[in-house]
Amino acid sequence: MTYPELLTPEEKLADGKTRLGIRDVVVLCGSMRFADQMTEAAIVESVAGALVLKPDCNMKIAHRLWADPAEAEALKVRLDEQHRQKIRLADRVLVVGDYVGDSTRAEIAYARELGKPVRFTHPEVDPVRLEAA
Repeated sequence: MTYPELLTPEEKLADGKTRLGIRDVVVLCGSMRFADQMTEAAIVESVAGALVLKPDCNMKIAHRLWADPAEAEALKVRLDEQHRQKIRLADRVLVVGDYVGDSTRAEIAYARELGKPVRFTHPEVDPVRLEAA
């Protein structure tokens, strides 16, 4: 007796999104210094029909939830993991801004490792492009 191949988690997610009619999920990545540009990109993508995921906590702005430095550091670790979860859920990635720091560079590498298409509002900051130059 032959057994069917089991679906990978990625295949199960893709199948579930198809069955639910979720056709295009984009995650925005970039430095929170570009929060305004991320908001604009989210609007453009939403109007075009995409479901948009993006960073929601701008830790560059004072807030009671990250006022304590030790708690802020732990929160940053959790938020970074949440953002990687968003990348796993997404069909594609849009990197916003004309600067790519270490965190964003790691997100880009992670997305590419997962086979997610990565697009840039400023293609000249693509780390792969910069390495080739």
